[in-house]
Formats: sequence, C-alpha cells, structure tokens
Amino acid sequence: MKRKGFTLIELLVVIAIIGLLSTLAVVALNSARQRSRDAKRVADIRQIQTALELGFSETSGYPTEASPVVLGSSTSTVLCKNASGVSDWQTSATSPTVCGTIYMGLVPSNPTPNGAPYTYTSAAGSTYTLTFTLEGATGQLLQGANCANPNGIQAGSSC
Repeated sequence: MKRKGFTLIELLVVIAIIGLLSTLAVVALNSARQRSRDAKRVADIRQIQTALELGFSETSGYPTEASPVVLGSSTSTVLCKNASGVSDWQTSATSPTVCGTIYMGLVPSNPTPNGAPYTYTSAAGSTYTLTFTLEGATGQLLQGANCANPNGIQAGSSC
C-alpha cells in the first residue's frame, strides 16, 4: 500500500531553497535601499546648489558661515534673503529675521541611517563648500566624504 505525501527530506530541501531565496532577496533589497539613499543625497546637494546660485545672482554673495553649518537642522531650515539684503540660513521664513525672497523653503537633511549631516561653509561669501557622505560609490563619486562648490560636485573631500 502506497502512502501519499512528502518525505521529511523533501520538505527540508524545499524549506532550505525558500530560505536561500529569501536571503538573496533581502540582500538585494538592502543594496537597492542604499543606492536610493545615495541618489537622494546627490539630488539634495544639487537642489541646494541651485538655491545658492539663485541667491548669489540676486545678492552677489553666498551666505557667510566661517564654521560649518549643519543643513536641515533646527538652525538652517530656510535659505532666503534677509532684511539686510544678504542671503542667509534661517530657522523659518519669519524668524529670527524676516525673509524677503525665499530661495529654498525647506533645506533637506541627510536621509537616515547614515548619520553624517550635510554641512555648509563659506568664509568670504565668494565661494562655498558643501560636504556630504555616501554609503557607496555612485557614478563618479566615491564612497564616504564628498563635497560640492560653485564648480560642481567633486569626488572625495578635497574641494
């Protein structure tokens, strides 16, 4: 008399195959998430550069910040022309000084889980440096620290 069903070995083989396939799917998904975060970082930096250039064309200078400013934090959420006619990072469009022209209404912050924030420095207002960190190599950009200035986005941290 024949019994219908699966043997224990057949079931274990099927479970092992399903486990292997699900592991490969999770690894591929994590890689796609990392590339997505890096693409957002590069797009954010390009948007910030565009806003800075809009401000420069109207005020003939970039916001002057001798020490690095963390972008997208509580102290730099808006890029606008302040009451003095100079482009500046503000906490909002109304305080601490009233904004005239708003160049970027919401300055983006670095997507998590990478903890390195976007930073901005400009000693004299005639040039600037934006720094950001990538989780993996993206196009011509390197994994780790990269920077941007008026000449474009540069690979590595030497702007």
